[in-house]
Amino acid sequence: MRIVQEIVGKEVLDSSAVVIGKVKDLEVNFMTNEIEAFIVGKGGISEGLGLSKGETIVPYDMVSKIGDKILLKSRDEGTNYESNYDF
Repeated sequence: MRIVQEIVGKEVLDSSAVVIGKVKDLEVNFMTNEIEAFIVGKGGISEGLGLSKGETIVPYDMVSKIGDKILLKSRDEGTNYESNYDF
C-alpha cells in the first residue's frame, strides 16, 4: 500500500504540539481497506538500533490532521459527554 509508505516515519504530535514519536507501522483492516490505528515508536537512539520496545497504539479516530506531521485531537475535542445525573 502506497499510503503506508507515506505515513510510516512521520512524527506524531499531541494537541499541544509535543512530539510523541514517529509512526513505525499501521494497523489496517484489509476487509474495508481502512486504517484502524498507528503504531508509534517513542524514538531515541535505542529505537534506531532496534533495542527499544516502547510503542504506543493510537486509534485512527484520535487523528485530527495528517500533513508533514500527524496532529492528534485533544482528549475532549469532538467528544460529547452526556451526564446521566439529574441535578
